[in-house]
Amino acid sequence: MLVVSPSSATMNMQKQAKELGLPAENCLYCHAEKMPKKDAVTYNDRGKWLVDQKASRKAKDVDVAWLKDYPADKK
Repeated sequence: MLVVSPSSATMNMQKQAKELGLPAENCLYCHAEKMPKKDAVTYNDRGKWLVDQKASRKAKDVDVAWLKDYPADKK
């Protein structure tokens, strides 16, 4: 089992997503709550996918540009 520390989302990540043309209007784009609290974060499917990508790419941080490859948005 692979244990991954949670990624810390920031307003900057939301801004980057918007700059990439993604419809990230608020935190609900990747989270299950509108305003995630530190140490009490839950992710929706997109957020879980990003955390999985971080682990599989062995990256230190999430790269918002990975959202361009999110498979559910390709349907």
